[in-house]
Amino acid sequence: MLKLLALFTLLVSAAVHAQPSLQSDLPLKYLEQANPDSQDQPLVIFLHGYGSNEQDLFGIKDDLPATYTYLSVRAPLVVGEGSFQWFRKKGEGAYNGETDDLKTSAQTLLDFITQATKKYHTEPEKVFLVGFSQGAIMTYEVGLRHPEAVGGIAALSGRILPVLKSELKPDEKRRSLAVFIGHGEQDKRLPVTDGSEANNLLQSVSLEPEFHAYPGVGHSISADEIQDLSAWLQRLNP
Repeated sequence: MLKLLALFTLLVSAAVHAQPSLQSDLPLKYLEQANPDSQDQPLVIFLHGYGSNEQDLFGIKDDLPATYTYLSVRAPLVVGEGSFQWFRKKGEGAYNGETDDLKTSAQTLLDFITQATKKYHTEPEKVFLVGFSQGAIMTYEVGLRHPEAVGGIAALSGRILPVLKSELKPDEKRRSLAVFIGHGEQDKRLPVTDGSEANNLLQSVSLEPEFHAYPGVGHSISADEIQDLSAWLQRLNP
């Protein structure tokens, strides 16, 4: 009995220690999974949605390429206990992107990406933002405005804000940016038309997004979407 109790204690202790700790040495707090030999490996940065936190998307890494480095960041604005956001909506109607919150968060995220790229010894073209909902909006906001900082963006159930739409023009610096767009066809919060419109807009400015619409899926991430995302990441880093 004592041996079983000791074994159980060891297993619980190991499980506790296996939980990644929150890191705070970069401009945003984050969780990490990095291999000791992670130098020059692709770096994937997860951006959670409104009211969530850094734990939300981190589990996706288990179904993505095993040798990559994964970071999951916490948005800078507090909603409540364990609940965060990238920007606050201002006024009535749909949010169009005209707030200081968005500008400040975008700059902080850009600083985070730049410093993380150096810390994990990789190159900007091997850095990929993966965002859901409000986090997907941030992938567009930072990736499309600063294509020199990342190799690709994956927007899951997001949209391109009107302010950014009005400013997008064909740009040679942006042509090499890889884009993955995934959206549930039954999404009631951000309709699938947001994804298809983003796809069409990006094609009009000489990008070549990989667009997937998922039948029967609401405002969530399906197993098929994770599989498609993994295949996309692997194709970019054969």
